[in-house]
Amino acid sequence: MKPTEDSQDFEQFRADLEAVERKIAGEIDPGVRAMVVAVSVFALLISLVLPHAGTARGFDVLLYDAAAQTEHIGLPSRVFEWFVVVFGIGFSVLALITRRWVLAWIAVAGSAIGSVFGILSIWHRQTPGVDNYSGAGPAVGLIVATIAIIVLTFHWIRVVWSRTNMQLAAEEQRRLAATAAEENDRRKLFGDN
Repeated sequence: MKPTEDSQDFEQFRADLEAVERKIAGEIDPGVRAMVVAVSVFALLISLVLPHAGTARGFDVLLYDAAAQTEHIGLPSRVFEWFVVVFGIGFSVLALITRRWVLAWIAVAGSAIGSVFGILSIWHRQTPGVDNYSGAGPAVGLIVATIAIIVLTFHWIRVVWSRTNMQLAAEEQRRLAATAAEENDRRKLFGDN
């Protein structure tokens, strides 16, 4: 085949290759980390039924019911529990099931913010309140949830920053095609055949 025929054949399939590359670039491959993420999500689920502080469980804090009000659960703990449910559990499960890069990024961003609120919640439970009120300190549910969301954040960061072999191969193929097209354009410009 002549170079012009090769170029025409390539151009014919360029749109298909670009569509496949976009699809591959939008996927993640958590590999072994998927198990760590799944265990962390399970730990977050378990933390919802464990005591958060005193008699208030994670669900009580999430719903801010009578048990949470009795224990004087503050805003940092309530915000933390919502981050646990929405990002730590919800988006993490969606990202694991669909393997979509965007969902994994949302999970990592929410989990990172949730980690800060988890540490703030532990600190808040250990600080005296208004009129020197000292309630129950952080319980096992709060500590487990904080550790689990920190582990989850760490592993999601590693997953979203890693590149799969297919992504690297597609990127290399795109570079080679761009180099060949550039060389072809140079030859046309200078009349080299």
